[in-house]
Amino acid sequence: MKKVGEICELSELKIGQTAIVKKLKIQDKQIRRHLLDMGIPRGVKVKIKKIAPMGDPIDIELRGYQLAIRKADLKLIEVEVTKEWK
Repeated sequence: MKKVGEICELSELKIGQTAIVKKLKIQDKQIRRHLLDMGIPRGVKVKIKKIAPMGDPIDIELRGYQLAIRKADLKLIEVEVTKEWK
């Protein structure tokens, strides 16, 4: 369980937890551009909405809409937890 203020990968959060994106740890410029185009820049607040039965993909909510993103891509997004899962 990740605590409020803890820095971790977005893929490590549980359903209902929220976090703020701190860094995109991506070397591939195409993938980085794709995530930015989908609305995932540094500073955006995200919430884990759903996790598929096999754990991949994961639905996140940000800026009033939901995205389903592969867990491998979420591991490249560093976040700071803002709300604990209950």
